Amino acid sequence: MKSQRAVVIGGGVVGAFCAWYLRQAGHEVTVVEAKQFGSGCSHANCGYVCPSHVLPLTAPGVIGKTLKAMLRPNSPFSIRPRLSPHLWRWLANFALRCNRSSMLEAAPTIHQLLQSSLQLYEQVLAAEQMDVQWERRGLLFVYQDKHHFEAYHEVDQLLSQQFGVPAVAYAGEAVRELEPALKPGLAGGWHYPGDCHLRPDRLMQQLRQRLEQRGVTIVEQAPMTDFLRSGSQVVGVKTAACEIPGDCFVVATGAWTPLLSEALGVRVPIEAGKGYSITTTRPPIVPQIPLILEEHSVAITPFHDGYRIGSTMEFAGLDERLNPQRLELLRSGARHYLAEPYTDQVQEEWYGWRPMTWDGKPVVDRAPAAGNVWIAAGHNMLGLSMAPATGKLVAELIDGEVPHINPHPLSLRRLQWA
Repeated sequence: MKSQRAVVIGGGVVGAFCAWYLRQAGHEVTVVEAKQFGSGCSHANCGYVCPSHVLPLTAPGVIGKTLKAMLRPNSPFSIRPRLSPHLWRWLANFALRCNRSSMLEAAPTIHQLLQSSLQLYEQVLAAEQMDVQWERRGLLFVYQDKHHFEAYHEVDQLLSQQFGVPAVAYAGEAVRELEPALKPGLAGGWHYPGDCHLRPDRLMQQLRQRLEQRGVTIVEQAPMTDFLRSGSQVVGVKTAACEIPGDCFVVATGAWTPLLSEALGVRVPIEAGKGYSITTTRPPIVPQIPLILEEHSVAITPFHDGYRIGSTMEFAGLDERLNPQRLELLRSGARHYLAEPYTDQVQEEWYGWRPMTWDGKPVVDRAPAAGNVWIAAGHNMLGLSMAPATGKLVAELIDGEVPHINPHPLSLRRLQWA
């Protein structure tokens, strides 16, 4: 199985790590990207590598809380009404899984992917001496409301006892002693000291440089249109610009994966959850720890050379408009918690489409189209956090090696329309 010609469709962080581990395994690798390498959801997210995010979004009570939040004009979660049977089926399947048993069924696999990826990041970044602004300062969940702060104790107990991922609680003004950039008067915070962060655009630049140094070919501005077939096998990728032959193929196209349903022989039920970010210069009083401002669903990341506010979730399809109202939600949310929430020196305003599955787990499996086509997509809000383990798992499966993570919970079969 060695020395195959491997073609990875998708130049985001998941595709990049698939290419990395396939090349490490001895394959000749080509990455095919519809736009520019690293330009999609991997470009300006908040850069968290967060083993704390063990639990999927399908928690008990989420539907009621979400519907209540959507009644507010400033809700961080929104659904743009449209005639899309796929969206409403996806939402129905998501709602069916918002219970404790479904949440706990998904959590062990998410935990394995997160823990493996953290270890792999530390190995790769150290061995390659990549300058990606990697820091282990943890992640601090900050609360305004005392009831919400205290209610998180149950989640902390679950993560600590079942998954070995404990947080440290800082009640009242103790949270401001830990992070002086916060305003006084907050209820408290939960700090996960094992979480890390990096600057994602720097990571993608460094990965590209190292991949090309190792002989990986990167083809840009080449959206895939179909596979080339010979009998039951796929023998190449047809793009708008060229045809690329190969022996094995990995589709790591994130939220765009459903657009390839005819070529894949299946419609992978992924919905695009649109997130936004604003990158500015560093405020005079800048947080030292990345923050999640819980009641407003806003994330804050301090970089060495910048400062990012991000999050929100908008189900609007693959809409390419930059919605100024969603950007203002980020600014207004930050103002509730931070003494200096941002500066007016904006470096970038951005959006990206998160590839959301209804059970919170990605798909890593063969496609029905052919035995030599694999799908690695649907990483929800954790693509950056899960990418190295996904790439390694894909390479193991292609080479017939014993996988370091059980792939069965990541199968396509589980995602059947209800």
